Amino acid sequence: MASSSKNDLVVNRLLNARLEEGGGADELPPQNMLPSHQHLRQVGHLHEDENGHAPDPAPSATENLQPSNTAGRLHNWQATKTTVKERLSFLFNNEILCDVHFVVGKGANQQIIPAHKFVLSVGSAVFDAMFNGVLATKSNEVELPDVEPAAFLHLLKFLYSDEVRIGPESVMTTLYTAKKYAVAALEEHCVDFLKSNLGTDNAFLLLTQARLFDEPQLAALCLEMIDKNTADALNAEGFTDIDQDTLNAVLERDTLRIREAKIFSAVLRWSEAECLRRQLPVTPGNQRTVLGRAFNAIRFPLMSVEEFAMGPAQSGLLDDREIVQLFLYFTVNPKPNVGFLDTPRCCMTGKDLTVNRFPQTESRWGYSGTTDRIRFTVGQRIFVVGFGLYGSYFGPSEYEVHLQIIHLATKKICGSNTTTFCSDGTDDTFRAMFKEPVEILPNTSYIASAKLKGMDSYYGTKGLRRVTVDCNNGEKVVFQFSYAAGNNNGTSVEDGQIPAIIFYI
Repeated sequence: MASSSKNDLVVNRLLNARLEEGGGADELPPQNMLPSHQHLRQVGHLHEDENGHAPDPAPSATENLQPSNTAGRLHNWQATKTTVKERLSFLFNNEILCDVHFVVGKGANQQIIPAHKFVLSVGSAVFDAMFNGVLATKSNEVELPDVEPAAFLHLLKFLYSDEVRIGPESVMTTLYTAKKYAVAALEEHCVDFLKSNLGTDNAFLLLTQARLFDEPQLAALCLEMIDKNTADALNAEGFTDIDQDTLNAVLERDTLRIREAKIFSAVLRWSEAECLRRQLPVTPGNQRTVLGRAFNAIRFPLMSVEEFAMGPAQSGLLDDREIVQLFLYFTVNPKPNVGFLDTPRCCMTGKDLTVNRFPQTESRWGYSGTTDRIRFTVGQRIFVVGFGLYGSYFGPSEYEVHLQIIHLATKKICGSNTTTFCSDGTDDTFRAMFKEPVEILPNTSYIASAKLKGMDSYYGTKGLRRVTVDCNNGEKVVFQFSYAAGNNNGTSVEDGQIPAIIFYI
């Protein structure tokens, strides 16, 4: 008989002897050594994949210990696991060789989870200190009331098998647990998951969590998302749930791409929710109180007098002196000190882009109080911050200009500013800027308008109806220009003023 056959015979005799001693192959392990049915259902439900779906449950302790037709299956489970990873994975959430139990969570959601000190100590310095340090625990039962059972199971699954099972419902609690037990690799997986699922609908929620868990990289991405999509982020359901420090941090930014009147409306909604959280009546006085210094971060001077009169002036949050001072700010020069910032929120991140619609220039173009206008649409949402305009061909000169962008269908003025620019006598274009970025929606018609006062200037010829701008990130922004009906000082697609639009994506 071959040597391997002898060994098999010896193993089988030993296994048969143990089975006879223990009462037969049909006897199951005691029930207190197995997870409850409820626990098994919870594990199956909470182990989500990256898409938030529950995969097939991992083999439970019952499945691992259930005897099969082969007598050796119950006791010789090692023979079916050919790698270290398979053997360790089999021990996950399993009573076999277990030497510690964790009482995780509290109340109705509390679970008792078995584990193995050696595996945990190898994967976490915190567990190593807990079990092997100078102040190591002597108990074989550890209570973790501040940890969610699902998150703790995600942590153990990673320590036993390197598998990452997180979804939208559990990622934040798993991140907390990974940080608590210093499992940096799982923490990184959680942050990567959050980055890949970051959107305008959850940017404020994730920003709050990133600040709470001290994740500066994630916080920076959230702020960038809010900067580029301010209106959508402020309108998201989670905005009113953020804490006051997060609100302050956002309102202090110069890079928000939205009208100040809309910021005020969003802040009002937040203050109402905060009053309810503090169980206070929703009154103007209480709203201002709960806002604290966030109220002073609202830049009322950036509003138009109409926006201020229709909103903040009637809200009850400002006192009579503040209302009078702000109305004076809008109507007189020199402007009084009103106690609120007037720094424009147009310091956008990245480099601005310019669309140029004229390949050639000619002279001369005159001004007699009539507005130059051109109609345009764009293929994606952008933020216009100014126009490029032609200046004098007689030499250096200064111009006063009133800029506007008008929504064609509603005739609503989306942005306006009265400013000046200086030209140097060349046929270059010169920048005239809005105080705030003007949001331009895709496939929507707008009128670009510029009313100039100054000397005759250069003008553009052989204009283009369609211009594509290549961006640094590989995107392409397509502009369509067409004739703006009405009094337009002669500006058209083919000839005239407003040769360039300056924007951010």
